[in-house]
Amino acid sequence: MKVLDAAEVVLRKSGDPLHVKDITRRILSEKLWKTSGKTPEATVGARLYSDIKKNGNSSSFVLHAPKLFGLREWKSDRVAVTKSPPIKNYSFIESARKVLERFGGEQPMHYREITEKAIEEDWLIADGETPESSMYSQLIREIRRSELQGEQSRFMKHGGGLFSLSKWMGSGLVFEIEKHNKKVRKELRKRLLDMEWDAFEKLVARFLAEMGFEIEVTDRIDGGVDVRGTLVVADVIRIQLAVQVKKWKRNVQAPTVNQLRGSLGVHEQGLIITTWGFSTGAREAAVRQNAVPVALMDGEQLVALLVDNEIGIKRRRHDLIELDEEDTLFI
Repeated sequence: MKVLDAAEVVLRKSGDPLHVKDITRRILSEKLWKTSGKTPEATVGARLYSDIKKNGNSSSFVLHAPKLFGLREWKSDRVAVTKSPPIKNYSFIESARKVLERFGGEQPMHYREITEKAIEEDWLIADGETPESSMYSQLIREIRRSELQGEQSRFMKHGGGLFSLSKWMGSGLVFEIEKHNKKVRKELRKRLLDMEWDAFEKLVARFLAEMGFEIEVTDRIDGGVDVRGTLVVADVIRIQLAVQVKKWKRNVQAPTVNQLRGSLGVHEQGLIITTWGFSTGAREAAVRQNAVPVALMDGEQLVALLVDNEIGIKRRRHDLIELDEEDTLFI
C-alpha cells in the first residue's frame, strides 16, 4: 500500500485529526506500509505536505495545524479548521542552509538530522520515499558545482555524513584557496571591463565556440546582433542564437532587449551578454508575455562561465590528502 493510501486508512479509522507521528506509528503497527528508511515520520509528513501543496482543494487531506492532518471529507463541525493554510517550502539546499544557521551552532550536522529538522520546520516538502538521500546528493552536487567554478561552496563536507556552513571557517587551507580564487575572479572581471569592444566581442565568440557553437561575427550594422551561432546536437537538433554584446559599466535597459528581439530571425533565440548588469525593466522585458524570450547574462555570470571553460584563467591542481573518517578499518 502507498503512503498516502495508508495515511487515509489510518485517519478514517481515527475519525479525528492526528499528528504525523501518530499517523506514522499506526501505519507501521498495522503493517499498512513497509519502509527501510530511518526517518519514516519525515517521509510520511513530506508526502502529506506535498499532496496538499500539489492538489490544493482536490487533496484528500487537510492541514489543521503544523503536523496535524485530517481528511477533507469530514464535516466542518468535526474539526476546528477546514481550510489548509498556505505552505511555504524551500529547496533542499536552501532548507539545509536554514537548518544549519538555526540549529547548527557553528558545528557540523548529519545530513539525516538536517533533513528531519527541515521537514519538522515545514521548510522542506519532499515527494520521494527517502528525502534524506536526496538531501545528501543535493549537498554533494552543490559542493562539486562550486568547486568546478572555482568558488567556495556555502557548505563543507566532513567525515561520517556531516556537513557545515563554510562561512564558519575563517581560516585554513580551503578558506585561503577561496580567498585567492575570489581575488582572481575579481581581476578577471576588471580585465573584461578594460578590454576594447572588438576584443571583448571576439572573446564572447570564442567562449560560445568553446561551448560547441559554430560562430559567425556579424557586421556592426546587423540590427544590433554582434554574434550569431548555431549549436548542432546529434545532427538533428539545431539551436540558433543571436547575441548582442555590451561591454558597459552601466545596466542594460529595456529598449536594448526590445531592439534585439526585433532583430531575431526565424527560429532564432536571443541572448544579451554584458560586463555589468540589467535593470528591472530589462529583466521584465526579457520575459514579456506573448513575446519571444531573450536570455540575459550579466558580468558575474559571464565570469563564472569563463572560469568553468578555463578561458582567461589557468586551473592548477594539487593533491590534498585527508584522513578517511568513513574507512571501517580504522574505526
